Amino acid sequence: QVQLVESGGGSVQSGGSLRLSCAASGYAYSSNCMAWFRQAPGRDREGVAVIDRDGSTSYADSMKGRFSISRDNAKNTVYLQMNGLKPEDTAMYYCAADPAVYRNGGDYYRKSCPGVRDPFTYWGQGTQVTVSS
Repeated sequence: QVQLVESGGGSVQSGGSLRLSCAASGYAYSSNCMAWFRQAPGRDREGVAVIDRDGSTSYADSMKGRFSISRDNAKNTVYLQMNGLKPEDTAMYYCAADPAVYRNGGDYYRKSCPGVRDPFTYWGQGTQVTVSS
């Protein structure tokens, strides 16, 4: 059973920083693509950042330069460092994982990680981030 548990959310003033953590268990963490998404009240969920198994990253355009995703495979943890927070960053932030494999006959093969606009397979319960002006 895959489990993703987020932490590190809270309330911060505009311009402040937070670091979110996501602890993973129940599967081969290092072989999975990891990502952060967020959902603000009344809005659709949007992708924030994706990190591949080799540490390569991709971001939603609006997050570039302010947010940074990283992973520590020894700790089975993925992080989201958020700097220069704005009130519009207020949302529930979710950690997600995807094995990104396909099956051919009896074997499984890796494929590219989903992008920030693509669905992921496993989800955490979320951690709330509130930014006040």
